[in-house]
Amino acid sequence: MRLAVCLKHVITRESHLRINDAQTWIRDEAAAFELNEPDAYALEEALRLREQHGGEVIAVSAGPDRVTHVLREALARGADSAIHVAGDHLATADARTTAAALVEAVRKRPVDLLLSGLQSDDQGFGQVGVVLAELLGVPHVSLAVAIESTGDRLRVKRELEGGWFQWISLPLPALVTVQSGINQLRYATLKGIMAARKKEIQRVEVTAPQSSDLRIVALQAPERKKTTEIIPGAASDAARELIRRLRETGSVG
Repeated sequence: MRLAVCLKHVITRESHLRINDAQTWIRDEAAAFELNEPDAYALEEALRLREQHGGEVIAVSAGPDRVTHVLREALARGADSAIHVAGDHLATADARTTAAALVEAVRKRPVDLLLSGLQSDDQGFGQVGVVLAELLGVPHVSLAVAIESTGDRLRVKRELEGGWFQWISLPLPALVTVQSGINQLRYATLKGIMAARKKEIQRVEVTAPQSSDLRIVALQAPERKKTTEIIPGAASDAARELIRRLRETGSVG
């Protein structure tokens, strides 16, 4: 089984964000980046499927040169090869643009199963995997919490609302987006890190499209505001007034 995993390089939660001069994105040079957490679970699931059924795992990431860090990390964790879909515009691209860029890499090396995290920790659209499946013309399942391979088919357990779950059977090739927590993550060993340094990352160049579905007009940091109002009068009167105001604002029933 040949598996491909889509990985994204995202800003760490601990980074102090600073907006760039054009107010369209944050300053990359002032932020720290890491592997998108949901994608880490997708990578782990691919490695487990390979261990069960054989084959190879290909790590794929789209973006500027910095995304090679997550590809090296994937190689260190056990991926067999890696593809960098290169383009500076992909750092802030919308879902369709990103998916279209990933298609360029996937079509060059046909795979049986594509995996990705449910969504990214930065923009959080949850659409790249779904759009990628549509562009490739393969069936897909989202919100996966368990994946079973039975030859040329998959059985996928997906999470629904209200604590319900659903099992879906679909043929290969296919694409699945996985939930965080689907498995227990492994981390790179020293042996894996040393081996990853010797593995080549294939580079695929893509150009920016003429138009996109989404354009960031401006970003603005939320203003910190705090106001305090004292309700005068006796304690019982102040309490009744407080309850009245809370009910008017919908804070209490």
